[in-house]
Amino acid sequence: MITSAQMRAARALLGFDQKKLAELSGLSVPTIQRMEASPGNVRGVVDSLIRVIEAFDEAGVELIGPGSASTTGGRGVRLKSRDPETDR
Repeated sequence: MITSAQMRAARALLGFDQKKLAELSGLSVPTIQRMEASPGNVRGVVDSLIRVIEAFDEAGVELIGPGSASTTGGRGVRLKSRDPETDR
């Protein structure tokens, strides 16, 4: 799984615009735009999701799931867990 926020953050870390990600993943810019506009987890064809994840991986970005540790110890960012009771 990948969230739209992870996609935007990964692009920002790499300095990629949507066109560059589209080129590297073999997808169209409108497809990348739709994926990034998804609320929460990206919705789309599984093959397209895999292509985006592989493009980020090849470019050097490790996508970290909630509760997962970063195994390589590289630099990065992660959102802290938020308390739904205090986020109102």
